[in-house]
Amino acid sequence: MPLLTSDLPAAPAGPAIVVTAERAPTARDRTAATVSVIDRQALDRLGEPLLTNIVRLFPSTAVAQSGPAGSITEVRIRGAEANHTLLFVDGIRANDPAAGNAPRFELLGADLADRLELVRGPQSALWGSEAIGGVLALTSDQSNDFNAGAEAGSFGFARLSGRGSVAMDTVQASFAGGYQRATGIDSFGAPGGDRDGYRNLALRTRVNWNPASPLTLGLTGFLVRGRSEYDGYQDFVRADTGDVTRNRLAAIGVDGRWTGSDWTVRAGGSLLRSANRNLLDGAIVNRTAGARTTISGQLERAVSTGTVSHRLIVALDGDGERFKAADAGYGGATDQNRNRLHRAVTGEWRAEWRALVTDLSVRRDIFNRFKDATTLRGSVLVSLDRDWSATASYGQGIAQPTFFDLYGFFPASFIGNPTLRPEKSRGVEAGLRYTRGPLRASATIYRQRLTDEIVDVFLLDFRSTTDNAAGVSRRAGLEVDGGWQLSPGLRVSANYAFLRASERRSASDATVRELRRPRHSGSIALDGRARRWSYGASMALVGDRRDTDFDVFPAQTVTLDSYLLAAARLAFHLDQRFELFGRVANAFNQRYQDVVGYRTEGRSAYAGIRARLGS
Repeated sequence: MPLLTSDLPAAPAGPAIVVTAERAPTARDRTAATVSVIDRQALDRLGEPLLTNIVRLFPSTAVAQSGPAGSITEVRIRGAEANHTLLFVDGIRANDPAAGNAPRFELLGADLADRLELVRGPQSALWGSEAIGGVLALTSDQSNDFNAGAEAGSFGFARLSGRGSVAMDTVQASFAGGYQRATGIDSFGAPGGDRDGYRNLALRTRVNWNPASPLTLGLTGFLVRGRSEYDGYQDFVRADTGDVTRNRLAAIGVDGRWTGSDWTVRAGGSLLRSANRNLLDGAIVNRTAGARTTISGQLERAVSTGTVSHRLIVALDGDGERFKAADAGYGGATDQNRNRLHRAVTGEWRAEWRALVTDLSVRRDIFNRFKDATTLRGSVLVSLDRDWSATASYGQGIAQPTFFDLYGFFPASFIGNPTLRPEKSRGVEAGLRYTRGPLRASATIYRQRLTDEIVDVFLLDFRSTTDNAAGVSRRAGLEVDGGWQLSPGLRVSANYAFLRASERRSASDATVRELRRPRHSGSIALDGRARRWSYGASMALVGDRRDTDFDVFPAQTVTLDSYLLAAARLAFHLDQRFELFGRVANAFNQRYQDVVGYRTEGRSAYAGIRARLGS
């Protein structure tokens, strides 16, 4: 596996170390990468059951949820596409091979993570395909306690959750799980329409074994299952239908690390399987299934030349993916049973000399179904004085064609294109940082360009296919981010992002503004504790953005209004073991849509109890 979670310390020390900014864990203030971290304390105090609204709090992160909670959710980072985010869950690559290699954000229950880490910008020279917009890592810790909670509230919501960890001599184990459900709202809003709810189960575990002082072996596993009701289309018009999707994503991984005085050796492997079924009024419409087997090895060497410290890394990765699809119609003509193989070699060189830190990476990805790719990444961090530092970096990214892009086939509407090339991106960024005691602040500007974008092409016979666009999509923006530990019991973080994202499919096309990407966005969050009270609150600003309305003919581009999404949680600790809490979501009762035509929940309230069962 590319990431080894045994390298992470327990919270609250966790935010000082980041695991995705480079191929080895690195101090956050000694990397030029643009990184944001949300730790376990903040996750607990904010109390969100799904991670969707937590992800909204990261800078330059646009969330498009197609209806109420549990509905299909797309995340676009720095204006990239929805399948341009690479997701790791406890070190396992978790993008769904049966759903276009996109992360399944609607399935990510909050119990999957004790910590979220987001590295923004192209990172394929480190982690390979899909790392164009950024890399998001969900990790767990060894907290040596047990707790359980129950919660209920508006829209038929109910939740049960628990987690714990144990340590016995050379073995440490942690586990967590949660189940939640809601009856939801009618996402279409037709008179007399039925409610569209969801069910979600999330489980994870991590076991570390230290048979000898330089050796650590690990076992990781996770499972997510979801069922979501939604409104689809009837006679080419969106209607209050009885559509249901059932999804399952499960993975298991093993890893090992041997550490010497100057050498570190890492190795691992994982198996991920996914299954997705779409039903209408209880009958199967179509189903997809995917699997990914991954193996990796990494060799690290630390050396010094005079006053310069170097870290050299060579990594080998390989994976095989399988995809199956079946449709209820067309007599099996649309069925797919495909596979592909991929290998990669990565080299990284990091050097530190007093106030200067440099990092250079190069990676070669070798595919058996389409063109190979080489990506580069270089960065520099300069400490200007005790408080100020400046950063600059250049990075490249790729995203491989999906199985459906390559081979999908619906006789009346779509034909795949097996000659596709991977999408390619490159970008530059520069930043200025200030850190002094409990205060930190940063400002970053960036520019990226996407070429060979995979787009739909409409044919003369009214069918469509896919092709690599000849034009260039461009993204540019500004991020301002800060945090302040005002007291031992209160911390505040805030950010603002400006984005200009445009698309031009060919030289003859006009440049158009990209859809579902707000130009202005931002958030503020706080959490803390005072005597017997603990609290957390957040507010996310989502500016106006464009979308396409297909309910009219011809389809029209419309503007979705901006909104403020506020939430808060307040808990009273009865004693050292029990707490009672209340939570409110969409506190301002905003009537908003992330996707044109799909309603979202208004103001809601919840209450619950949590018990701590260990020391």
